[in-house]
Amino acid sequence: MKIGIIGAGNIGRVLALRWVDHGHAVLIGNSRGPATLADVASETGAKPAELADVVRGAAVIVVTIPEKKVLDLPAGLFDNVAETTVVIDTGNYYRRERDGRIDGIESGMMESAWVAQQIGHPVIKAFNNIYADHLRNLGKPEGTPGRIALPVSGDNADAKAVVMQLVNETGFDAFDNGRINNSWRQQQSTPVYTKDFDLEGLKAGLQKAEKTRTPQWTATDKSPGSFDKPA
Repeated sequence: MKIGIIGAGNIGRVLALRWVDHGHAVLIGNSRGPATLADVASETGAKPAELADVVRGAAVIVVTIPEKKVLDLPAGLFDNVAETTVVIDTGNYYRRERDGRIDGIESGMMESAWVAQQIGHPVIKAFNNIYADHLRNLGKPEGTPGRIALPVSGDNADAKAVVMQLVNETGFDAFDNGRINNSWRQQQSTPVYTKDFDLEGLKAGLQKAEKTRTPQWTATDKSPGSFDKPA
């Protein structure tokens, strides 16, 4: 399967490495061009490419960039992406630390619903609630007792099934967390965010999530600051 990855940060690299190992044809691109990705190619086996080539003809596209950078993607990048193409959003909105205020999200839109609106294509939310280092090092074979589970949210059952299989290939159990508007349960400030639960623990944590946003997770008129000094 051809998989295109937009973003060559920590999450993008790990996904590329795991899926190349499973025989997928993985292309990876960033805003600076393929010439800057020689180390990523060497590490993962993925092929560096221009973003237009990353998305062209892909069965799966992963958007794994800072939330604010979604607005900087080339205009029309997804215009010719087929309706059947599965798009995965791994992003998190760090409003006080990195991204600044995004009005659509601050007014109540789910993060991934906002991403889908910007790119003009539905997305599946996955891989956002686990540390990149844990994604790289804590995966286990299918059936291993205590295997870490990851939530998957989205509106298309067929697309979710594809993503859940890809989650399995990275070494984790996948749990269907419902529609994209339910993805708040796997975002920051919830019990499952950056916690390595097994399947039953994940289910329990998702149910305990509360939708009310605390001041820690609300942008201010001074946002963004930094991860050391949120504003």
